[in-house]
Amino acid sequence: MSTDWSGDLTTVIPPDHPLRGRVVPPGSKSITNRALLVAALAKGTSRLTGALKSDDTRYMAVALQAMGVTVEEPDATSFTVNSSGRLMKPAAPLFLGNAGTATRFLAAAAALVDGNVVVDGDAHMRKRPIAPLVAALGALGIAAEAPTGCPPVTVHGKGSFGAGRVEIDAGLSSQYVSALLMASACGTEPVDIVLAGGKEGEEIGARGYIDLTLATMRAFGAEIERPDARTWRVAPTGYRATDYLIEPDASAATYLWAAEVLTGGAIDLGVPAEAFTQPDAKAHALIAAFPHLPPVIDGSQMQDAVPTLAVLAAFNQTPVRFTGIANLRVKECDRVSALADGLTRIRPDLAREEGDDLIVASDPGLAGQTLPASIDSYADHRIAMSFALAGLKIHGISIQDPSCVAKTYPGYWQALASLGVQLEESRA
Repeated sequence: MSTDWSGDLTTVIPPDHPLRGRVVPPGSKSITNRALLVAALAKGTSRLTGALKSDDTRYMAVALQAMGVTVEEPDATSFTVNSSGRLMKPAAPLFLGNAGTATRFLAAAAALVDGNVVVDGDAHMRKRPIAPLVAALGALGIAAEAPTGCPPVTVHGKGSFGAGRVEIDAGLSSQYVSALLMASACGTEPVDIVLAGGKEGEEIGARGYIDLTLATMRAFGAEIERPDARTWRVAPTGYRATDYLIEPDASAATYLWAAEVLTGGAIDLGVPAEAFTQPDAKAHALIAAFPHLPPVIDGSQMQDAVPTLAVLAAFNQTPVRFTGIANLRVKECDRVSALADGLTRIRPDLAREEGDDLIVASDPGLAGQTLPASIDSYADHRIAMSFALAGLKIHGISIQDPSCVAKTYPGYWQALASLGVQLEESRA
């Protein structure tokens, strides 16, 4: 089927059989965009295999090309990156759509450019906060402005990175920390990046993504120490070009794991759950417990898996409260609100917001019912993909703007179809 029609509806027809087959998720978006940037900062040629080709990673690749890096695509899952090890001033503002990783990472890397760089995005990205990162750059002596607290950001690069100690408020996003970490390796002196806030710096969203950043940096020759629980000390090593294998996307895997348990099927992802290093892989143990999900799920360290778990919770034996998810309000959309909206479109009392928590009422009896609902995806790939799961059990579930899945999983609808799920397209 085609997923190119923006504004169309895709209706999922509940299958009359368990979903069985092999579907290998695409490469990790999080790791791909980290590896692209680090490879661009390394002198020489790096080969990235198992990579994701999606809207978000293409925005990153195109931006790097605009800064003088050669990025080639020898096949559907590889990038070859050739760089002088330096980023050049782009001729125009960098447009990064709604790619949060690319926007935050490049805002810090722009300090390595000799000249002014504007980092911008679409209307959705212009609502996503970046002020803590801008403040941290300023503390390192790197002039940058984001008048609205969101993109566009203007960075006045000096051709080098700052040095010394900087505190960063990562309460809204761990991407601020990752951005500073990756750029700091290209400095002339060590940089200490310190979490602001609690004694142990516990106020941080999705800490596991920082581990992904560190693993990628070290693979390209960076040296990072941990003087204490709040601090990363990055040595001015620069990066070495290398060949790097990117693991499949754990966030994408959650949809397949959920489809498997919802239908009593068996889907081979080509990689065992325990092999994933990404934070969202923690959701596998919860999904495996379905229909006996715990009464409270803390989503703080597996944020992108929360939409999957919330839709799955609708069919659970008992209600589920999702906590630690305030950061979901500043993702591609307000995901807490979008999840509550979608679930209540299915049944009025199925979910509600309570502060920043989401409470899903749960009703196994939903399965097999006809409950026509047109789900607003809010142009958010994760809302679209998670609510498609509801259509595996309920007749009448339609997803608005199905093509938005191209942000991270362009082949999502084809993957479902390959498992025997019937999909119907119509004009909105």
